[in-house]
Amino acid sequence: MSEPADERRDHYDVMGEGPVLLLLPGGAGHPMGFGPLVKALAARFTVVTYDPLGLAHGRLGLPVPEQRVADWSEGAHRVLAAVLPEGESAYVFGTSSGGIAALDLLARHPERLAHVVAHEPPCVTVLPDGAERRAELIGQLDGGERPPAEGESATPMGVFLGRVLRPFTSYAPLPAPGPAPALTLVAGTGSRGQLLYRTAEFLAGRLGAAFMEFPGGHLGALDHPAEFADLLTGTLRSSAHTSS
Repeated sequence: MSEPADERRDHYDVMGEGPVLLLLPGGAGHPMGFGPLVKALAARFTVVTYDPLGLAHGRLGLPVPEQRVADWSEGAHRVLAAVLPEGESAYVFGTSSGGIAALDLLARHPERLAHVVAHEPPCVTVLPDGAERRAELIGQLDGGERPPAEGESATPMGVFLGRVLRPFTSYAPLPAPGPAPALTLVAGTGSRGQLLYRTAEFLAGRLGAAFMEFPGGHLGALDHPAEFADLLTGTLRSSAHTSS
């Protein structure tokens, strides 16, 4: 039996005016806490916040299957096709699991992207000791046991731990084919010495991308929204990060 049309639709919100900036939240894609960042960015961009599982649009508590990075990035591509004016390119910012989706979007659909910023994507298997680090990360977050992610008591964190964490941390990004838009890998100043800082820095070298520090730690976009928005705006628009 096929899903009802409203269960197959892509969920997103739009705020502001200017060039399109697609935001891909972390965790299970629920944009909770993103309000102050979106408000700060909406003064300069048309901010499109993608909610890949519709958790902020009435689907929290419904059954969630094991997630695939490609499903999030293809959904993001459909959203861009719906909102991006003909002939224009979009900026993309993704954090955590959303950063992984942003990297996959870049690899699959670079043609209408202007600049991608990926903040602390947890694709730790790219590291030389990635298998061990991934096992440690999963153990730290959920004790190594897969929690349930369905039912009326489900939370965004429960969905992340049960349906997103394992498949996303096993993802290894590839360079975009042919000429590609600018890519910047970002880690928080508060994450120095930590696994995801190391992962972002390593990925920048592997993919030939820029690397920058942003304020705060892994939740810097939520904890320091105004400062984060200012630095993100400058990074996206800087000619120093324009692809050759």
